[in-house]
Amino acid sequence: MATNGTSNGTAATNGHSTHNMSPKIILYTNHRCPYAQRAHITLDTLNLKYEEILIDLDTPRPQWYLDINPRGLVPSLKYSLPGIFDTPEILTESGIVAQFLCDSFPSPLLPASKEDPFSALKRARIAFFVDTWSSKIAPYQFQIIKAEEGAEREAKAEECVKMMEKEIEPLLAGAKPFFGGSGELTFAEVMTAPFVLRMFSFARDGELMPQSFGEKLEALPNFGRWSKAVMENGNVRRVYDEAGVVEGTKKRVKQMAAK
Repeated sequence: MATNGTSNGTAATNGHSTHNMSPKIILYTNHRCPYAQRAHITLDTLNLKYEEILIDLDTPRPQWYLDINPRGLVPSLKYSLPGIFDTPEILTESGIVAQFLCDSFPSPLLPASKEDPFSALKRARIAFFVDTWSSKIAPYQFQIIKAEEGAEREAKAEECVKMMEKEIEPLLAGAKPFFGGSGELTFAEVMTAPFVLRMFSFARDGELMPQSFGEKLEALPNFGRWSKAVMENGNVRRVYDEAGVVEGTKKRVKQMAAK
């Protein structure tokens, strides 16, 4: 178990801030899971205090954890707030956990829906970016890894670069350095940063993805600048164990190939 951050935020309830009330948060996580990393980035960026309990994803889940999350996945969030959520609430699935935290503690990550006339539009733009990444880019990560090493893998990586240039590059035209012209992380980065990190880590290693893949991504003007800023952010990198992620992924790929 570990405790991280300092809670300076106040929860929003029924459109009003509940001052001097700090939630009790327990995050069930694994530092090598990109989805759990979304929750870490959100909590750390919001400067919320939380306890983390590490879940071993390489062994069958203990019954006590299945009682918390029957799917056995991470992250799971246990959340209570005195006088409001006296009985702890359990939230699962990374996007839902991150969205809940952002909505509970409005910040530059994600503006409150009625914060100003442009807030709803900003949220819609972020949602479109995340959807584009999830539908157009995310599938390539596994496709590149499972492709035959050599020409086939290079070709699949090139497809991803072209898709990135077509679908993502235009959406980052206004990044300064983060999505939508923001000078601070947004929900767009929360949802995509763990996968950006892994793409470049795998490419640098050269075994899971071609080294040329990372070089070509860096050469995309908008994506190159944006991804550099994302990967240099302290909250993005805090729990990221590059060597562990790379070696763990290699191990899983070999296990899948042996089946």
